[in-house]
Amino acid sequence: MRLILRWIALAIAIWAATAVVPGITVHGGARTYLWVALLFGLINAVLGSIVKVLTFPVTLITFGLFIWVINAAMLELTARWSSKLDIKDFWTALFASLIISIVSSLLRGVYKKATPF
Repeated sequence: MRLILRWIALAIAIWAATAVVPGITVHGGARTYLWVALLFGLINAVLGSIVKVLTFPVTLITFGLFIWVINAAMLELTARWSSKLDIKDFWTALFASLIISIVSSLLRGVYKKATPF
């Protein structure tokens, strides 16, 4: 159940990024946002984890800020592999990854406060 809620939260975060950031669009409705969230989650879990381990020294030096650059690269990769997501450039992806991180964290915090255990 927790995985499904995180997936929906990621889809909402991607929707928020498309609403706030000019230059990022998702072509379709709610199912398309869920598809893009699933693809982004899988890419970030598999490739993102490997890249985060390999770039740990840079992440440590930048006090964790390099994670947003990695997430932006994973978002760009998602756009490249999906015809439903378009991203204008890397700076758009970087700002969108910031919005996605913030909204996902907020939704995760709401979920943790709503569940008693």
